[in-house]
Amino acid sequence: MLVKLSPSALKQTRWYEYAIRFVLGGLATVLAGIMGASFGTSIGGLFLALPAIFCASATLIESHERRAKEKAGLDGRRRGQEAAALDAAGAGLGSIGLAAFAAVFYVTVPQSSVVAFIGAILAWAVVSMSAWWMRRKLRIVSHRVPSESRSGLARRRSVS
Repeated sequence: MLVKLSPSALKQTRWYEYAIRFVLGGLATVLAGIMGASFGTSIGGLFLALPAIFCASATLIESHERRAKEKAGLDGRRRGQEAAALDAAGAGLGSIGLAAFAAVFYVTVPQSSVVAFIGAILAWAVVSMSAWWMRRKLRIVSHRVPSESRSGLARRRSVS
């Protein structure tokens, strides 16, 4: 899968979806500020590392994918859930990269803030992409039987 920019996706998003993202992102930032003021900047920084718009983006991705499938005359619930799950996996792996960013920045900032930012960004990119690559290589594919098949299978077993 290649990552690419799709400006046409901007047209598919409704104005209120942008508003939801903005409000939830702002609330997460305010929460981080309150935590920082109450418990110190180290704790506030941990809350600031929270993917501020993740909650909004996961629900919006799910609704976009579901809507697209329904437009084609299909039930899009499963596709929407899978798209939101993939976004959640990316957010988790990005958070691992964010921890690498923080560690490199913390260690290198006494020498030079410019070098610290460059090193931290590189560390974030390498760790995040490596985590994503490892996830794809080590992914175990589930061979589950769909729920309808299981219930039919159970009925056939109980009859025989």
